[in-house]
Amino acid sequence: MREEEIEKLRGVVRDCVSKHLYSSAIFFADKVAALTNDPADVYMQAQALFLGRHYRRAFHLLNASKIVLRDLRFHYLAAKCLEELKEWEQCLSMLGDAKVDEDGNVYDTKDSNVMYLDKDGEDREINISSAICFLRGKAYEALENRAQARLWYKAAIKADPLCYEALECLIENHMLTCELETSLLSSLEFGSEDGWLSSFYSCLIKKYDKENVVEAKFREIEKEKCDSVHSSSSFSHSLKNNTDLLACKAEYYHQCGEYQKCFELTSVLLEKDPFHLKCTFVHLAAAMELGHSNELYLMACNLVEDYPQKALSWFAVGCYYYCIKKYDQSRRYFSKATNLDGTFAPAWIGYGNAFAAQEEGDQAMLGYRTAARLFPGCHLPTLYIGMEYMRTHSFKLAEQAKTICPSDPLVYNELGVVAYHMKEYNKAVWWFEKTLAHIPSSLSEMWEPTVVNLAHAYRKLKMYHEAISCYERALTLSNRSLSTYAGLAYTYHLQDNFSAAITYYHKALWLKPDDQFCTEMLSLALVDEGRHGIDPKIEFQ
Repeated sequence: MREEEIEKLRGVVRDCVSKHLYSSAIFFADKVAALTNDPADVYMQAQALFLGRHYRRAFHLLNASKIVLRDLRFHYLAAKCLEELKEWEQCLSMLGDAKVDEDGNVYDTKDSNVMYLDKDGEDREINISSAICFLRGKAYEALENRAQARLWYKAAIKADPLCYEALECLIENHMLTCELETSLLSSLEFGSEDGWLSSFYSCLIKKYDKENVVEAKFREIEKEKCDSVHSSSSFSHSLKNNTDLLACKAEYYHQCGEYQKCFELTSVLLEKDPFHLKCTFVHLAAAMELGHSNELYLMACNLVEDYPQKALSWFAVGCYYYCIKKYDQSRRYFSKATNLDGTFAPAWIGYGNAFAAQEEGDQAMLGYRTAARLFPGCHLPTLYIGMEYMRTHSFKLAEQAKTICPSDPLVYNELGVVAYHMKEYNKAVWWFEKTLAHIPSSLSEMWEPTVVNLAHAYRKLKMYHEAISCYERALTLSNRSLSTYAGLAYTYHLQDNFSAAITYYHKALWLKPDDQFCTEMLSLALVDEGRHGIDPKIEFQ
């Protein structure tokens, strides 16, 4: 057979692969490889077998080839076959004995005689070494060696910043702290044409910066356009409406406590792309915070129907039952989610929260500690451990548990609550002020309890003017808080401003007519107003 006829057959194989006609691809690739015995054609045959799910046969073909041990592509595809067969130890053995340090630098690798194989017309390809590092990471993670998996994922993204899957594993599995994520991103060597990718990655990692810094990152990406001189006007769009970018923005809104804003954005995105799973997760989280049980029910039903084998689907079911306060059922489905995917952090946290909601502290702590061990980059399990200690009045332990978390404002708030309960009011004021200073966005209703807590701490220190100022600030965030009106009334009462105290006791009782403290204090304030200035010396709790 002439060379031009063989080249036509190669074209048929490539076309069959592109049309997903894998049996046809395998048939013709087998004939081409038999006629030429060219390593590139053997590789093409193995690729066709792999895509047709004939993993054993593909591995046997590669392993029988004399070139498999000295060509990285043969090496890699053989290991991919073992990955699909879940033979992880063999997969690692096939990939070799390379080592990696804490910074993701690979060393002690043996030189491989890498020959050129056709790239099917692609001008740019992912570095094969990066793909090998990523596969090593997946194998170690499957073997539950998450420490090694983390190092190999770092090595993969450092070897080639285009290997997005490695970064995705590091971020989604919470393998790195906020500081380590930022450090890793700054160490990547992007090409001159990949500035937009660097900006995009910076939006994917944890976003604890101030609002103006994060918003600037989003604006930078949104400005990115296709400026090729060969492009028609149809290519002049930017990434402004890209679903992945908007999902990142929704995630940021959720982190800032702007749940309604987050929910509205994800609702629009899911109309555009109903099967975008990251957006779906953020939508579920926002619906949970807003108490939208009907939305959770519909989402859970759709997810279970479309993705019965995904942890996210059963996590959604657990969220629905948690929202309607059926904690036993929610636990069951959170547990099912963790059984399907042990690396799905939200399910572990939900499992602990479901126990905590019923004050089953030991079981809750077990769930939180498992999550803290599996996901060292996620501070929420440690934060919840601290909250659980605080619930059982173990304030010193709560303080220790929370200090190892990153600089999330919620952590500072909880440390302030710990200090308040330990009667360290100066320390409490310091923590609450630090909380407000570290909130990345403008104050929303989510942070109203922090402002009230700060007011309480000022009142304990007899700094009444500062306390009143904080209570009034809290009322601008939410005007339906019993604690705020009661605290404001009691502060005025302590200042012998009985008229103002009576006004705010009435407002508190309008919210909760049977509140015992406000009822008793209103009676005393009315008596004191008549007597002009008797201080009842009753401590507000």
